[in-house]
Amino acid sequence: MSPSNLTLVQSLYTAFASRDRERILSILHPDIEWIQNEGFPGGGLHKGAAHVLDDVLSQFRRDWDNWSARVTEWHDAGNTVIAIGVYEGTNKVTNKQLSAAFAHVYDVKDSRITRFRQYTDTALVHRAISLP
Repeated sequence: MSPSNLTLVQSLYTAFASRDRERILSILHPDIEWIQNEGFPGGGLHKGAAHVLDDVLSQFRRDWDNWSARVTEWHDAGNTVIAIGVYEGTNKVTNKQLSAAFAHVYDVKDSRITRFRQYTDTALVHRAISLP
């Protein structure tokens, strides 16, 4: 029996936290559409699980100390799962701390995440990465 879509998405955050590359790639569809807000580091549309992991998400560990996406609420809507939470971290260049609310929307098909959409306040992120 395959896990519920909610359990699948929750396991993605566990895999991110433990840096389990193989598990992450087994959860994300190989042709995933990964959409981050314009104005957010790596913002825009990205396609492909390996590209997302290697070229988009790797920026956070490179550019931030103690980066996290802490989920505070889960919403199961069948083939769509919504995670609401807070981004936290300290930018390595500016030494400014960030705390910004987010909503992550995941579409799941055949036990794989096929699309990710991010919603967050990019002005808060911009403040944290901008030098005076």
